[in-house]
Amino acid sequence: MNKQKALNLLGLAMRAGKLVTGEEMTVQKIRTQEVKLALVAENAGKNTRKKVKDKSAFYQVPFANCFHSSELSQAIGRQRLVVGVLDSGFAKKIRELISS
Repeated sequence: MNKQKALNLLGLAMRAGKLVTGEEMTVQKIRTQEVKLALVAENAGKNTRKKVKDKSAFYQVPFANCFHSSELSQAIGRQRLVVGVLDSGFAKKIRELISS
């Protein structure tokens, strides 16, 4: 399943230190255009989802909300709703997996 492969890749990116987690840290890194892909849990609050989506759109950062918070948290080993991928290689592969 491609969704599971994307989550596995997210865990690998976390261990490689190529992720930023949490709403504020992710938005901050989007502003500096370090984030290559912003992921928000589909069950995140409306304001959280809108804030990250709007920032992503303004700074032209790809955005996805296709994972549940429990899936994201399990993949990265921390309880989080918002994750930013800092590496372009990881971001590209994760986008391919979730879009197929």
